[in-house]
Amino acid sequence: MSADRPEPTDEAVVETASDAAEGLVLDRYRQSQLRDFDVTVTFEDGVLDVDVYVNPPADSDVDAERVADEAARAARDAVDDLFAAADDGE
Repeated sequence: MSADRPEPTDEAVVETASDAAEGLVLDRYRQSQLRDFDVTVTFEDGVLDVDVYVNPPADSDVDAERVADEAARAARDAVDDLFAAADDGE
């Protein structure tokens, strides 16, 4: 990373991760169909923690646990991309 290019802020990391996770959940389920879902993201001391909870409709064929796992991975991937972009000077 170049000396004059700052790393993403903690706020930018949390927002990026949250947006990616939420986007994946809403890609798998229509928001109006979900009973509840929650995405919790923290980034402290360089450690990203992503927790995704999905409560789908009773008649859903989509596995909520798999979607939650995929959403957490999407969040981590988005943050990796954010840091890579900063390293590339974008």
